[in-house]
Amino acid sequence: MSTSTRRSRTVLAALAAAVLTGGLAAPQAAADGARAADTTAVEWFDVTARTVAAAPAPTQVTNSRTWAIGWLAAARATRDVPGGLDHGQYRRAALASAVHRALTELVPGQAEQVDAAYARTLAGIPDGQAEDRGVAAGERQASLLLAERTGDGLDPASVNAPYPVPAAGPGVWQPTPPAHAPATQYGNRVAEPFALRSQSQFRLPPPPAPDSTRYAADLAEVRAYGAADSTVRGAEQTAVAQFWYGSSFTLYTEPLRVALTRSSQGLAGQTRLVALFHVASVDTQIATSDSKYAHTRWRPVTAIRTGAIEPDATWTPLHTTPAHPDYPSGHGTYSGSAEGVLTALGGARTAPFELTSPTAPGVTRTYTAWRQLSEENVDARVWSGIHTRTADEAGIALGRAVARHVLERQGELLAAR
Repeated sequence: MSTSTRRSRTVLAALAAAVLTGGLAAPQAAADGARAADTTAVEWFDVTARTVAAAPAPTQVTNSRTWAIGWLAAARATRDVPGGLDHGQYRRAALASAVHRALTELVPGQAEQVDAAYARTLAGIPDGQAEDRGVAAGERQASLLLAERTGDGLDPASVNAPYPVPAAGPGVWQPTPPAHAPATQYGNRVAEPFALRSQSQFRLPPPPAPDSTRYAADLAEVRAYGAADSTVRGAEQTAVAQFWYGSSFTLYTEPLRVALTRSSQGLAGQTRLVALFHVASVDTQIATSDSKYAHTRWRPVTAIRTGAIEPDATWTPLHTTPAHPDYPSGHGTYSGSAEGVLTALGGARTAPFELTSPTAPGVTRTYTAWRQLSEENVDARVWSGIHTRTADEAGIALGRAVARHVLERQGELLAAR
């Protein structure tokens, strides 16, 4: 029995029991190693997605952090292979080991399921130095990164640090109806990024002044197209707004999986794709809160109900307004970041793929380019009545800028520690 197998005795015992009871197929022969190597990244993508979905944190960025830690550690562990070892076997073991270590630490309630997946991967890798050293590399990189990220300010309590509501005034954010809930994501603005030099590195310039022509046009569009009782918003526009109303983290899991399954970059390249996607996502969410709380722009519902431009105290948006400032749109920033990474590492266009949304049951939409998702996000938040077009477009630009920065620094980010 190899050193790796001895270290994993407890995990493998679960596998053996499952095989004996018919719960799992017996390990395949080493001759099938090439086929297994081709699917390892997708298998662990699905393990990560199931694990986080089964026990999600209440804050989106915390869930993005879980992905970023596990897959960045895996990318570091799989980037280079020591001489004399089988590359496929080493990288499969390193990927599984790193993500397993991160998930069992960060989502401990799902450890049994993650352990079982780990056992399946190890059982398909021949015992020997490639497996042993791959396991050790993955565990080392995950342990180092977990220690490095301790206290990074991305836990739910820190993310939702209390925000002292400013005095009301033209353009100034105030809690929005119907709940008038406290502001969320205020703490993101001081969290530790993965790649940004500072949280404010990509802080946006101020939005258009409340008495400007541009802002008047923005508000007129939201008033007309984003109202719950709008007479000008069409059925397709309403459908787009409903489709993209949910969490960006959830909505973009499938596009990333599509890009992963279609990648021809090999296991190390696939791992890099997932890692950089979520690193950019975390840093984008930090940069988003920096700009939101630097400018504290009020939401359209506040502007329309209490502002100087034809105030209407009864105006209601199609969808409930999230509890944080308007500028920039977080959906826009997330989409811009995702588009940037997927385009750079997978190409701007791809074969048609279908998406579904938890906020639009039974609806399927089809896309052929990552940019299409960004364009729909911009429109959707206006038609939902919860963002101005300026806030959406600025969000896309901010997310793309963060993605470019992360990609420029990927050599440093992916270097093994």
